[in-house]
Amino acid sequence: MLFRARQFEFRFPRPALVMGIVNVTPDSFSDGGKFLDAGAAVAHALELVAQGAEILDIGGESTRPGAEPVSEAEELRRVIPVIEKLAGKTSAVLSIDTNKPAVARAALLAGASIVNDVAANRADDAMWQTVVEWGAGYICMHAQGSPATMQKNPIYHDVGGEVREFFLERLEKLIAAGVSAEQIVFDPGIGFGKTLEHNLALLAGLRNFTNLSRPVLLGVSRKSFLGKISGTPVENRLPASLACATLAVASGVQIIRTHDVTETLQAMRTAEAILTNVD
Repeated sequence: MLFRARQFEFRFPRPALVMGIVNVTPDSFSDGGKFLDAGAAVAHALELVAQGAEILDIGGESTRPGAEPVSEAEELRRVIPVIEKLAGKTSAVLSIDTNKPAVARAALLAGASIVNDVAANRADDAMWQTVVEWGAGYICMHAQGSPATMQKNPIYHDVGGEVREFFLERLEKLIAAGVSAEQIVFDPGIGFGKTLEHNLALLAGLRNFTNLSRPVLLGVSRKSFLGKISGTPVENRLPASLACATLAVASGVQIIRTHDVTETLQAMRTAEAILTNVD
């Protein structure tokens, strides 16, 4: 199975990839404000690469539950200088975490190679046409509603089945829009319009998605549902995040999105070493 993102190619099976999170925002739930300065964001990103991240996901708009959207101009102001600087300093794959086609286009021009789209449930194809034009990788994330409203009573009859059907329907639409299947990664969108029970059901059923012939990305790092299970604040959720990462690797997930690269990579490689000895 091949994943292509502009000049980059990843052929699976191979060791799972770590995507390091670079939030250039004042209000992200975990590290908002820490890396709002472009210089601080670049330094943090390079440290994540040194720790083993092969992909960097740069975002200028918080998608935490209840987050208010920011203007296109403000999002561009935050992320483009960071991407431009990183493009000249690292060979890691750069991903733009945005739901705005204009921001995606500017980021790709600046040196990004992947579009991480939390609004893959969109009705129009403007974002997809940008992906086609640039040959970019596309992370198709499932969400119910928008960040501002997604946690207001999300309802599913069969969350795993509905997310799986969403992926199959989106794959068909993306290919019809001209996106190659090899450019697409699926993300079940843990925490995006899901209750604790929905999130746990999705994690327990990850093989429903890893058997769809496309790579799967999982992002659970420090999320609020982990706090509901453990009763811990954001800064103390690393063990819970690692439990999910190792479960994901055992279920065939190919990309883990995380704030904590060193620890996540160690957990993943240990799980993979064990799995190679399973009959």
